[in-house]
Amino acid sequence: RYPHATKIFVNGVWVGVHQDPKHLVNQVLDTRRKSYLQYEVSLIRDIRDQEFKIFSDAGRVMRPVYTVQQEDDPDTGINKGHLVLTKSLVNQLAKEQAEPPEDPS
Repeated sequence: RYPHATKIFVNGVWVGVHQDPKHLVNQVLDTRRKSYLQYEVSLIRDIRDQEFKIFSDAGRVMRPVYTVQQEDDPDTGINKGHLVLTKSLVNQLAKEQAEPPEDPS
């Protein structure tokens, strides 16, 4: 019925489909980066199989993650291929860590 839709899975259970997976992935990543979603949650987009998998079950393996800018962003001034996480951003995050996140609603 929707040949270009991406299947959405949460902890291995198919929960639905989405017509604009790139936008959905960006929204979920942004939500996790703003701490509205636990950082331990794994997000996997499989373009070939048209699947987006979200894992939040116990026992997730953690590793260092480097976020690299995928496109030039004139708003932040970060160019494609550069690290998004800079020393100044780490310092800002350390300050904000003491404060609880704002309610998204």
